[in-house]
Amino acid sequence: GGGASGRRGSGASPAPYVRRVGWLREIQATIREHKREHAVHILRLLRKDLGLEGTFLNEVLYKNATFLNLVDPISHDLLMSLARDLQCPKKEYDPWKSSDRICRQLIYHLTPHSKWHRHGMPRRKSQVCLKTSLQKKVSQDSMDLSGIPLTMRDVHRMAYYLQNNGDHLTSVDLSFTELNDDMVRLLLPFLWALPKLTHLSLNGNRLTRATMKELTDTMKDMNKFPCLAWVDLGNNVDVSSMPQPLLVGLRKRLSQQTTLPTIYEALDCDSEISTAGSTLPRAFSQQGCER
Repeated sequence: GGGASGRRGSGASPAPYVRRVGWLREIQATIREHKREHAVHILRLLRKDLGLEGTFLNEVLYKNATFLNLVDPISHDLLMSLARDLQCPKKEYDPWKSSDRICRQLIYHLTPHSKWHRHGMPRRKSQVCLKTSLQKKVSQDSMDLSGIPLTMRDVHRMAYYLQNNGDHLTSVDLSFTELNDDMVRLLLPFLWALPKLTHLSLNGNRLTRATMKELTDTMKDMNKFPCLAWVDLGNNVDVSSMPQPLLVGLRKRLSQQTTLPTIYEALDCDSEISTAGSTLPRAFSQQGCER
């Protein structure tokens, strides 16, 4: 099942992705029973839970489509397609089949797929897996712990590993590991010191806007995360948009690594368009970052 490791870990309540997948399964069931209105109602709950507030189709299609700073554009696109399917079913084919397919895609996207998770690993074994993973990764440029439920003790062990073996790492995947804000706070100094890190995956955890704020503040210092190109914070507790300063920080780092010229929006299009393109998301993202 999608929620096995989501129910483990320090907190008694399951990780947010478990609830979201539950709603999707409920949508699938209501679609099969042809209860379209109920499916639309659950879809609204799901969208709200993921921070994509628009409930009416025109809001879904137009208002939120302008925000390019969503933490999880894949979910957003799939939810838009699902809203279209449920609210404007086409006559010539079976809309239930199409909606069910989108639900399956969303469930796949919002759940862990690591080998640890597939084998329904008992908690006591996760330490062994963590140790094995860390030892295996010494010669590789990625550290993939996705799906291993981590404790604070594990995080300390990982910090020690990063300090001693992290110089070659370009990618760190900590998705679906039960990470909370305190754990990330402890790890951040060890992560930002990695000289080659380009990708950091923190999706599917228990993180809140507090982590987003710390990450945003960190990115203002160009000496920290010198090569970071992307961070995935989707499918967490209440993180729905990327704050503008964080995007700016990522863009600055990227422009230092590439020889491509920087094209400024204001020079490239009418002032009206550039206003719509830059101020709206900024206002949206600030609101998304406040505690």
